[in-house]
Amino acid sequence: MADQLFVEIGERIRARRRKMGLTQENVAEILGISVTYYGEIERGNRKISVERVLILCKALELEPNYLLTGEEPVGRELLSIFSDCPKEKAPVLDEIVQCLGRLCR
Repeated sequence: MADQLFVEIGERIRARRRKMGLTQENVAEILGISVTYYGEIERGNRKISVERVLILCKALELEPNYLLTGEEPVGRELLSIFSDCPKEKAPVLDEIVQCLGRLCR
């Protein structure tokens, strides 16, 4: 099970790195490790220290909880929706969120 956890963490790191247009070399340099070691982390073959997890999360703009568990924070999803929403549709989206909030109380 632990091995699968490291594979999943590596997959999340790789996906985010690619989405940001970074190379393995870029991220290895940020972490202060060799490209070979970094590649092993992405493949789930090597562990990553807590210190480097925090550096990585900051550099890749990831939440540590997401990196470790794969669970997206709800707030970040909402922020993403709002940031991608065309300005003319923002009031409608805001009203929908307010209605959902009232339903949950």
